[in-house]
Amino acid sequence: MPSNVEKISIALTPEMAAEMRDVVARGEYASASEVIRDALRAWRSARAERAAALDEIGRLWDEGVDSGPAVDGEAEFAAIRNRLFAGAAKASD
Repeated sequence: MPSNVEKISIALTPEMAAEMRDVVARGEYASASEVIRDALRAWRSARAERAAALDEIGRLWDEGVDSGPAVDGEAEFAAIRNRLFAGAAKASD
């Protein structure tokens, strides 16, 4: 075993163990260790994506707070529609 590898023991549900053995038997992975390493890489990637998404949510939150007081969206859209219809009515006169 290479010196940069640490051997550990893990407990899996029977279903997880069977699935791991199955993908190794089908040749998708060379060993159970490869399955676990791949799973850990995917987990690490998902955690990084989640952290980036949370950072983005925080940034957007701050941007929203800094943009000023909230307005009633329905009322604003109604006002925009009214201005558009008024402009269209003037143009057709």
